[in-house]
Amino acid sequence: MPAVTTWTGREANALRKALRMSVTAFAEHLGVARRTVAKWSSQGERVHPRAEMQSALDTVLARATPDVRERFEALRGADANGATAVSAQPNVDAVADTGGGGRSGSDGDVRRRDLLRRAAMGVAALPGVAPLLDALISPRPTDAPLSVAQLARDVAAAKSAYQACRYEHVLDQLATLLPALETTRASSDGDQRAEVEILTADLYHTVGSVLLKVGDPQMALIAAERSARAAAASHDPVTSATSARIMTHALSSNGHNDQAVALTGQAADALERDSRLASTEAVAVYGALVLRGAVAAARRDDRDTAHAMLDEASRAAARLGYDGNDRWTGFGATNVLLHRVNVALTLGDAGTAIAIARTVPLDKVTLAERKAALFVDVARAYTQWGRYEQGLSALRTAYDVAPEEVRCRPSVQRIAGDLAARAKGSVYAAVVDFAQDTGIPI
Repeated sequence: MPAVTTWTGREANALRKALRMSVTAFAEHLGVARRTVAKWSSQGERVHPRAEMQSALDTVLARATPDVRERFEALRGADANGATAVSAQPNVDAVADTGGGGRSGSDGDVRRRDLLRRAAMGVAALPGVAPLLDALISPRPTDAPLSVAQLARDVAAAKSAYQACRYEHVLDQLATLLPALETTRASSDGDQRAEVEILTADLYHTVGSVLLKVGDPQMALIAAERSARAAAASHDPVTSATSARIMTHALSSNGHNDQAVALTGQAADALERDSRLASTEAVAVYGALVLRGAVAAARRDDRDTAHAMLDEASRAAARLGYDGNDRWTGFGATNVLLHRVNVALTLGDAGTAIAIARTVPLDKVTLAERKAALFVDVARAYTQWGRYEQGLSALRTAYDVAPEEVRCRPSVQRIAGDLAARAKGSVYAAVVDFAQDTGIPI
């Protein structure tokens, strides 16, 4: 196992990258402020973490998988040699060359398999992930296209399964649907073309969303880019803003929070200008987009922008006037509250997050994905606060609401690992029992 005699910011940052965590996620994993991790990243060898952090970093490295340790050594060596760090954003154009008909010959096949292998490293071990990545990178068109009506039903079914946190099921759905989608797009023309492009944008949005859930932000970014291309081809402003929402999420999850915030502002302005927010769909998408921008702003520790965007989303929710699911957004005043919890937590205000969470009317949170995400945030907040028994209770509730939200998400599994590492006595035993009963690795 690679050993570190004395951790500096350089080694700590290499470990963060090896774990494929954002600055915010790594800070949460260690239980430190985001600005501390950002300082390690910016100052490198000039900064030495405190003694207790040296020990915590030792523990994280000791618990890492062999793949993570291998990446850590490679990143550590690259930084030491002055090499440029690899960007978290994939080469979308290069990947796209293998899709939509594929590249013929053995070189293309080898390149595709290599990309798949690298993309799958560190991703949750779900059986449906590899087939979906294969279909995303190199879809093989089917013989017969789907009717527009059938495609619409299939996209709606995938969206519904995602919002119900049936991630294993939706992975299988998407792996089958993507090849059929490409055949349908190729055969559509005239008035049908725009409708097919809207459905394509929505489907790739779902692909990006589920890949983010299972811990593959790089490939989620590719799916988001495909959604954006289809949205542009549809010439529908609401669809373009919807795709901007998953692009913002994917950019932020890859550590590109500045770009995510900028995209939010541009897309929200374009939607307001082009649609005048004249429909409930436009208002809901506008509000949901601004909420995603608020999270990205919080991840870069920009409190003013995050709270300004939350307030703008509140105004949109008041204009909408109800909690709904227009255009699959789940948007409304209650959803704004859920995001206020997440933003407070991201900014390191665990107590504030808990206080806001207590005001959420749970009967109005009808989507399993949103309700489970709320209790996951509460579990994180209590864990950061040192209230481990309450953290475990919240995690149990999240599991009761949506087992796959806890079992399939690496970021949620880390909460159980943090509880096991920090709790003592009967609470530690209860955490271990919970992890064993649910099959969560800790």
